[in-house]
Amino acid sequence: MKSKRILVAPSVLSADFSEIGSVVEKLRHTEADMIHCDVMDGHFVPNITFGAKFVKDLRQHTSLPLDIHLMISDPGKYADDFIDAGADCISFHIEAVKDCESLIRRIRSADVECGLAISPDTDVEKAAEYLSLLNKVVLMSVYPGFGGQKFMESAYGRMCKLKNMISESGANTLVEVDGGVSFSNACDIVEGGADILVAGNAVFGSDDMGKAISELKSAKRK
Repeated sequence: MKSKRILVAPSVLSADFSEIGSVVEKLRHTEADMIHCDVMDGHFVPNITFGAKFVKDLRQHTSLPLDIHLMISDPGKYADDFIDAGADCISFHIEAVKDCESLIRRIRSADVECGLAISPDTDVEKAAEYLSLLNKVVLMSVYPGFGGQKFMESAYGRMCKLKNMISESGANTLVEVDGGVSFSNACDIVEGGADILVAGNAVFGSDDMGKAISELKSAKRK
């Protein structure tokens, strides 16, 4: 049986922001499939990162798809700003929005892909009714807010449940796993059903980003 293609999304949250332009340009010479950008507002999560201006500037340094993860309290208020900044995909948290379907449709109508993020304490079942509208579900395997956290083992069961839901629905929704992805657990995460690996420290903490990304993409049981 042909093995599925694993996508890797390096998370710039773990990069050196003082050299972000050159760092992102270097990713062009690797097997990175997209660039993951964690937008935090200090309200929905206890940390503050960057806004649409940062994404717009980043867009000038790369042709790779920009995968924007909005960890903010009112994503609908700012979605258009990130669309205008050059986002290729915008994911927002199911916990932060009352009318998910309207926001999903609004983002998709702008010819931008849409993902729905689910925090560790939220039942993945809540995403079931939106699967046919989504490009992906971002399954958080750490509590959102900070990089460098340890992968939560409970994510495996949630991943399995989510994959079964997608299969039963007949949707083509991808599963993106975000948080604590490393070389030691990438194989298990892929076997658990992940299609996209968000990797921060594993990539930007490496002396060779290209090699790190290649190893993550080829994760398999030894």
